[in-house]
Amino acid sequence: MRASGGRDLDGWPAVRACDADRDRVIAELRDRFADGSLAQESFLFRVDAALRARWHGDLAQVVADLPAPRPSLARAVRDRLARAGYLARRRLTRPRPSPAPAALILPSGTRASFTIGRDAACDLVLADMTVSRWHAGLRREGSGWLLADTGSTNGTRLNGWRVTEPVPLRAGDRVMFGSLTMVVTEHTRPASGTVTPVTP
Repeated sequence: MRASGGRDLDGWPAVRACDADRDRVIAELRDRFADGSLAQESFLFRVDAALRARWHGDLAQVVADLPAPRPSLARAVRDRLARAGYLARRRLTRPRPSPAPAALILPSGTRASFTIGRDAACDLVLADMTVSRWHAGLRREGSGWLLADTGSTNGTRLNGWRVTEPVPLRAGDRVMFGSLTMVVTEHTRPASGTVTPVTP
């Protein structure tokens, strides 16, 4: 209710509604009618009340009792597509786990030295462009093996340290020939009594 002179009954000055305010309220009523929140008679009655409203308080009463707007089907579809796109981008940008390094199996037998490189004449051929043709070598020393770099271009590293002189190898060590990483593994002999199947 309004008192004379453009003031509310509680004494605060009233604010007159302008055409932009009425248009905003009518647009809200149109959206509510479109999503089924308003019947046609209620929509027409409220639009008429909005057009006749002179004060902001009158306009607020036109939409005050309406329920919260329901999301439209188009908006729901847009939200689901945006969510799907976000998840797809996360999957594409998520770092993939690096493959497990290959095993460098220490040789068995009585042979004293082995060559490692990209050249087909090496004892262990590594088909990687960061590996030199004659990259490194293994030399038997007592009951173990020593690893030496043979002047490779990209170097040899043992557990992150560059190999500049022969160093002993142990099972579990990580060796890098260029950018190729391998894990040292002891040669395992088949257990006694193991039968190897023979295919006909």
